[in-house]
Amino acid sequence: MAYIRKFKTSSGSTGVQVCYKEQGKVIRTVHLGSASSEKGIDKLLREAQGIIDAGKKPLFNLNKYNKK
Repeated sequence: MAYIRKFKTSSGSTGVQVCYKEQGKVIRTVHLGSASSEKGIDKLLREAQGIIDAGKKPLFNLNKYNKK
């Protein structure tokens, strides 16, 4: 299971990590960076969600509906 972790750094910024858990223990952590502005934090959160979503298979194939 993967989840996004936000935390305060010692400098007062907000850090963003993607953590992977197995059997209740964190087995891997990917640090994406830290930011002090809302825009920067949102960018890091989108990147983190992209990392998590990259390992998932979509539930439905919506490509047939996206044809123009």
